[in-house]
Amino acid sequence: MFNIRFCRIREIGLSKDILLDIKGLTKEFKGFVAVSDVTLNVLKGTIHALIGPNGAGKTTLFNLLTNFLVPTSGDVFFKGEKITREKPAQIARRGIVRSFQISAVFPHMSVLENVRVALQQKQNVSFRFWSPEKSLYHLHSKALELLDSVDLSSFADELAVNLPYGRKRALELATTLALEPELMLLDEPTQGMGHEDVERVTQLIKKVSIGRTVLMVEHNMNVVSSIADRITVLQRGSVIADGNYKEVSNNPLVIEAYMGSSNQALVGAH
Repeated sequence: MFNIRFCRIREIGLSKDILLDIKGLTKEFKGFVAVSDVTLNVLKGTIHALIGPNGAGKTTLFNLLTNFLVPTSGDVFFKGEKITREKPAQIARRGIVRSFQISAVFPHMSVLENVRVALQQKQNVSFRFWSPEKSLYHLHSKALELLDSVDLSSFADELAVNLPYGRKRALELATTLALEPELMLLDEPTQGMGHEDVERVTQLIKKVSIGRTVLMVEHNMNVVSSIADRITVLQRGSVIADGNYKEVSNNPLVIEAYMGSSNQALVGAH
């Protein structure tokens, strides 16, 4: 266990607003500590990456932030307000949207219809199935605008099931944006993609992050090094490093954590 003081975080925090503040977050499962006393903050308007070897506690931490898991101890603050015990739906209404919460693409609906469903949810008309379709036409222009933002305009009438995997992830981004998130939580956005799709989705994340804040779990170090403003490294549920890519990639604790697994990818990323 390492007792690390993050002076750099406090210095940066003087010049930028802290949007998400995590204090001493811990989660135990019958004696196993999955997340241990995690303290970190996410600054408004940044892309913040959460990395670490398999089993480091990254996804568990995401589940704690959205209250899909209840922490054993610690607190989470969003814009200065405690949200630790709020229900997932309440947290989403605050503007914290996790990709999988709304990224269940309807395979036999068109790309445009998928985005429109997300817009209906935002406007609280999701379950008015008896309404005539023409009553939803006013959402078309916004849906098309969102599709354009993720380079899917030409796929608007295509069934989602027919989209290549990378394009489906772009559609998930569009449905996430439809909920007008202030903080986007992206869990492995490029997982399972080929090089071309990884590059496309990476650039899309960079594009849609303008004016928003992103906290992302990502294994691909080329993605992290190219778009993350700040990186927090977890090992065995604890924070072992925090800073920009150069700082964390040269940190002896980080190199040791990745040794024998993803170390080459970490150190060798540009």
